[in-house]
Amino acid sequence: MSDDPGAPLLGEARTQHNNKDRPQSQRLKTSNKSNSSKNSRRPSTRSEESAPLLSGNADQRNYGDAPEHDNVPSTAASTLRSLQGGGAKKGKRSRRWPSIIALVILFVVLVAILGLGFAAPEVAEQYAKEAMMFEPTDLSIDSFTSSGIRARIQGDFKMDASKVRKKPVRDLGRAGTWIARAVENKPTSVEVYLPEYGNLLLGSADVPSITVDIRNGHTTHLDFVSELIAGDLDGIRRIANDWLDGTLSQLRVRGNADVSVKSGIFSLGTQTLSQEILFQANQIPVVPQYRIGQLGFSEGERDGVKGMIANVSLELENDYPVHFEIPRFRFDILVPGCLAGEDFLVLAEATTAQAQVRPKTDVNVSVSGFVQELPEALITACPETQTSPIDRLLGSYIEGKETLIYVRGSSSPSPDTPEWITDFMIDVIVAVPFPGHEFQDLIRNFTLASVHFGLPDPFASPGSSKSKPRISAIVKALIGLPDEIRFPIEVVQVRATSDVYYKDNKLGELDLHEWQSANSTRTVLPDEEQEGLLVRSIVKDAPLDVTDDDVLADVVQALVFGSTLVILGVQAKVDVETQTILGKFVVRDIPAKGKVFVKPIAGGNMTKFSPQVGSLEIHDTSKTSLTIGAKVNVTNPTEYAATVPFIDINILVNNTILGHATAQNVSIIPGPNHNLPIVAVWDPSTQSGEKGIFTGSELLSQYIS
Repeated sequence: MSDDPGAPLLGEARTQHNNKDRPQSQRLKTSNKSNSSKNSRRPSTRSEESAPLLSGNADQRNYGDAPEHDNVPSTAASTLRSLQGGGAKKGKRSRRWPSIIALVILFVVLVAILGLGFAAPEVAEQYAKEAMMFEPTDLSIDSFTSSGIRARIQGDFKMDASKVRKKPVRDLGRAGTWIARAVENKPTSVEVYLPEYGNLLLGSADVPSITVDIRNGHTTHLDFVSELIAGDLDGIRRIANDWLDGTLSQLRVRGNADVSVKSGIFSLGTQTLSQEILFQANQIPVVPQYRIGQLGFSEGERDGVKGMIANVSLELENDYPVHFEIPRFRFDILVPGCLAGEDFLVLAEATTAQAQVRPKTDVNVSVSGFVQELPEALITACPETQTSPIDRLLGSYIEGKETLIYVRGSSSPSPDTPEWITDFMIDVIVAVPFPGHEFQDLIRNFTLASVHFGLPDPFASPGSSKSKPRISAIVKALIGLPDEIRFPIEVVQVRATSDVYYKDNKLGELDLHEWQSANSTRTVLPDEEQEGLLVRSIVKDAPLDVTDDDVLADVVQALVFGSTLVILGVQAKVDVETQTILGKFVVRDIPAKGKVFVKPIAGGNMTKFSPQVGSLEIHDTSKTSLTIGAKVNVTNPTEYAATVPFIDINILVNNTILGHATAQNVSIIPGPNHNLPIVAVWDPSTQSGEKGIFTGSELLSQYIS
């Protein structure tokens, strides 16, 4: 191994000592013979016993089974020779130092990798846990498979040593990862469990071989496809219901995997990794917020069956870096029944159109619902109430209140939907807040025509309908149809409870709780492009429950003696029975406001009544009185009719009461009224004393003459 055959490898003394104890091999003998031939030409100062352990010939080896080579000096021999300072010149020895340094570095690297990977696995694991960062940039679902989904995951991997709390771990980790530079895992499978749910298998993911740069601060962009397989669907469904109900306060997740890792040519073996992560309530994703863009109802057909179609446009908030296509799904739209705990009632079947989900971009989803007919349980009044489940739903919507509808996976799913999704969603019920739409001035131009006032009967039993004023009229109402209603609709009956006001003071309540027949005509609202319904209904003898007699007196006085219109305000809750393609159903408690304009009876001038006395009959006489029956003709100048159960009128001459006249059950219609029966009692003495006798005598004298 030396260029100089005469130079001993390990020094003379040690060589001699070794040669005495170690027998020469056959190859060594051959070498000695060769040396003897050379020494015959150049005498040697060393004896045969002092020959070096390694021969000076480069082509000879210590063991006889090694092949012979050309006479090229061995690099290892040259290196070792240079370490002992013999053989080569100084210039040649200086050029061998890089080889020595490379050998030392290689040894150190090997020790470091083995030491970090095997001698200190806990330190390496702690450093990896605290320093590793993965920032997902895009998650796209390539396709839905029969057992899960195929997802493409993109993100940035980086080791950040500044996040490691302990300095020894941080320093050792930085040194080890700088030496290893990168690591690569073999394809593996990761299983995810939920310990708090009885180690429920949430799912598994196939992870392909991935190489990452593990040096501090170096970023590796990852882009790989993984097969995600759903686990226990019953258990996942239970977790989903807890999440939707708001009872999931925390979620502990454990991942298990057997990972085979190597760094360069060095295999670091297979490690069984298990990691738990605890998600608090504020870290668990929430149901995304949504907005209803458009809502419309129209008639249509589906599979040859006529029904009602509801089209809804939704905009969902998406704050996550996910990218995939939502396939067509079918859902059942449910509403609560009469009692809590009862099964939900199916209102409609809905189908979503395909939609694209893009990273951190709101998602537009179109939903189409179909109602063939309303179930009987949905429109039947609940026990001990007058309202049905559909009444409560429509009532909340019309009043602008938020109501809850429920969504469940359909039992007849779309053919595009994988079976595992159908099995998962069929028993998951999601409560969806549905915002109401407060319809301002839905009922407009609320008026009364051909009004007939019925005054109370003073002899009727208190509390009876005859003891209250009564109103008969033709009620006209113009209903503005919401833009959402795009289907034929007809009003067949109405009823209401109305409060009547005069000058902002409540006069009473008009009781229209009995159903009144109605008819409707589609029209266009005046000065608007909106469509509406003109509804007419005839009201007969609707009682007016007077709650303030003083207000009633003001109204009567204004009607009899006033000269301007009497304005009565009406605030009502109206029930409307409608006829649609789904059949008849009632929309209850529609708010209505209106004004009723009533002309004064005589416009402030009683002479417009033009009273004329027809035939007279003497019914009875006494010393001071005379009872006379008469037929009176009057003209009603108003457009209103009235029924007078009883009226008592004083007969005055020059502000002196001479008697009184009474009438019972008199009906007055607009225009001329003939032969109205009245009874007059002439009794000046009883009414006004001596003054009455004198005034009465003067009146009779003038009449006779």
